[in-house]
Amino acid sequence: MLFDGGYPDLARASINSRYAERIQILLAEFEARTFDELFENVKAIEWERFIGISDAFPVKGSCVSSQLMSMPDCQKIIKKAAVDRLSQKYMLSWFEETGPVRQIQFLILKDKVSIMLDTSGAGLHKRGYRAEANDAPLKETLAAAMAELAMVRPNHFVVDPMCGSGTILIEAAMKALRIAPGLNRCFACEKWSCVPEGVFDEERELARSRINRDCSFRAEGFDIDESALITACKNAGIAGVGDRITFTRRDIRDYVPPEGYATLITNPPYGERMLSVSEAERLYAVMGEKFVRERGKSYTVITPDDDFEAVFGRKADKRRKVYNGMLKCQIYMYFK
Repeated sequence: MLFDGGYPDLARASINSRYAERIQILLAEFEARTFDELFENVKAIEWERFIGISDAFPVKGSCVSSQLMSMPDCQKIIKKAAVDRLSQKYMLSWFEETGPVRQIQFLILKDKVSIMLDTSGAGLHKRGYRAEANDAPLKETLAAAMAELAMVRPNHFVVDPMCGSGTILIEAAMKALRIAPGLNRCFACEKWSCVPEGVFDEERELARSRINRDCSFRAEGFDIDESALITACKNAGIAGVGDRITFTRRDIRDYVPPEGYATLITNPPYGERMLSVSEAERLYAVMGEKFVRERGKSYTVITPDDDFEAVFGRKADKRRKVYNGMLKCQIYMYFK
């Protein structure tokens, strides 16, 4: 997704983005089929607007279906072009690169080159609350996307019967309470001299003013792993939603649907994760029995198993293809 704006908009996007992995400044787009074309176009970028004399500016990226397919060679050419431009502007022949990092990113796709500066540093899925995780954690950004697809609202009761370290419930609570996901972390560009002082502090104050703690949202998480539940409690506390979620040790086989309205969202163990495929499918059959079709109840489940619907016992009302890291998954939604 592309958007235009200034540094306040950069700060707002960084702090409030629930689903993006990082925010990058698009510096240039052009076509290049030779290294000379790549060099000249990169050199034409006004690097001095963003990179100071002592700043570090490493280069990384990827090449896909292009004439220039050697990623290391492209990396070297882009670095050389940036150095050449900065050498002329600063009248220096060598850069010590001991200052804050300006990570240069490039993508060469079908001979179209995109040159970017990464402003985030650590990926935006790292909210700062997950000091610990279980053996196979779900990325915070994907958990947030599941909460969005499940249409979590400030008055909802959300359940995760296989909650692990609590990521799904924490992201659902943060969404319901309007807690900005990046409120308690730092971003690489905050150390950049070109970013006006106080911009991020102002946006954090604005984000804090939007938090809604008067809502009735609550959640329950269950798991058979006591240590995972202890971790989940810690994570929820750090995230500022510990008072909205209760965690209890319970097997999915003992799950009883709550009375009234409930939004169930879960990431069950599966083959490449913590169970064998056959064990996972036995678990899906249990889920099919426990997740009853009833007015006011919805179920959102993520799994890479293409046979999930057959084993679960009914077709999803809606499906969405996603990637959990490098693993292709489906989100199955039941709400009718």
